[in-house]
Amino acid sequence: MGQQQLLLIVLGVILVGVAVVLGINYFAVGAEEGAKDELVAHNLTVGANAQQWFKKPLAMGGGGNTFVGFNAHFTVNLIRLGASTNGTYTTAGETLTGIVITGLPNLNLGYTWTVVTTVTVDDMVTVIN
Repeated sequence: MGQQQLLLIVLGVILVGVAVVLGINYFAVGAEEGAKDELVAHNLTVGANAQQWFKKPLAMGGGGNTFVGFNAHFTVNLIRLGASTNGTYTTAGETLTGIVITGLPNLNLGYTWTVVTTVTVDDMVTVIN
C-alpha cells in the first residue's frame, strides 16, 4: 500500500472514532433531557391532581378549597402518583392556597438537578434546579 492509502485509512478511522464519541455524548444528553421531561410531566400531573383535590368538596373526599391534607391524600395514592421510572415525587409546603411538589431523579441515574413545581389554585410553575 502506498502512503496515501494508509493516510486515508487512518483519517477514516479517526473520523469514525470522533463520530462514535459524539454519538455517545448526544445519547447521554438526550437521556438526561428525557428524564427531565418525565419528571416535569409527572410533577404537573400531581399538581393537576392537587388542584382537583382542592376544588372537590370535603363531602366528596376532597380538600374543600384548601391544599392542607393533600400530602396525606397523596401518600395514600403513592403507588399511582409517587414514583416513575426516572424519579420519585414528594409534596410539601401545604397551605390554604398552595403546595410544592418536588421530583427527584433516581440516584442510580447520577443527575444532580431537581424539579420543583409550585401549585396554586389557578396556576402551576415548574423550575428545574
